[in-house]
Amino acid sequence: MRHITFRNGSRDIAGILHLPAGFEEGRRYPAIVCVHPGSSVKEQTAGVYAGHMAENGYVALAFDASFQGESGGEPRYAEDPAARVEDIRCAVDFLTTLDHVDEDRIGVLGICAGGGYAVNAAMTEHRIKAVGTVVAVNIGRARRTAGGPGSGIEMLEAVGRQRTIEARGGEPLITNWIPDSPKEAEEAGITGLDSLEAVDYYRTPRGRHERASNRLRFTSVASVLAFDAFHLVEELLTQPLQIIVGNRIGEFGSYEDGHELFQRATCEKDLFVIDGASHYDLYDRPDPVGRAVDRLTAFYGDHLAAASGPSGQPRTAS
Repeated sequence: MRHITFRNGSRDIAGILHLPAGFEEGRRYPAIVCVHPGSSVKEQTAGVYAGHMAENGYVALAFDASFQGESGGEPRYAEDPAARVEDIRCAVDFLTTLDHVDEDRIGVLGICAGGGYAVNAAMTEHRIKAVGTVVAVNIGRARRTAGGPGSGIEMLEAVGRQRTIEARGGEPLITNWIPDSPKEAEEAGITGLDSLEAVDYYRTPRGRHERASNRLRFTSVASVLAFDAFHLVEELLTQPLQIIVGNRIGEFGSYEDGHELFQRATCEKDLFVIDGASHYDLYDRPDPVGRAVDRLTAFYGDHLAAASGPSGQPRTAS
């Protein structure tokens, strides 16, 4: 693994480049940009998948979103869909500068909200040749529907009030994505499958990372509410698409979003449902992740040729 940075405008984006086993400088490899969920960092599930794809012969880049983790940008903890999508384009820019990456064989793989962002970026970034998603969530839809009918409008009004406070010199409002501990979730009466498993993944030793702070700049929620990851997918997504979901259905909507994306996309596409797997099982649990990786490896193998030597002759990924 190599720690790298690339630029998104004035911001430094921090990433980890996962290199294939037996990496050879003289060869040119297919590459995959791995996009993390909301609230996550590159060392968590995006890094898990990047590591697996590297084991299977790909250069894989996982990176922290703008304003988050080790990446630069102000205001801190903002979730900005436009920046998130541009991060992906800039990651592709970076990969095209590497001698050991074939610019004609670049794919993208997004998990949860990162899956929605990956699809959205690929619509207007056709240097991306294949699109994979694991439990993709349309984060705008998820935010708009989380509190029931009308909750999105109420949230926008609250954001407006907070912006006024901050414009007048008040302190920025930093909220949590999820409860900070299983105990806090229990005390709040939370019972939803996805919510409880999110806490188990992000806020316990299972998946916790010191830079995954669970902090969200409240005013950035307005941009999230207005975002539709799948807008124009019927017209602009022409690359092959692999969708992976689990059939233990929770409240975050990845099962439904995966099926909606499959129905709406007009490109070459496949929907793979992993029996018995929940949304967060597909973050790090060995068996469901292994099944997802097998499917993704076959998918990218079909659409991104394996590593080639200096002569350009293909080599089978191990």
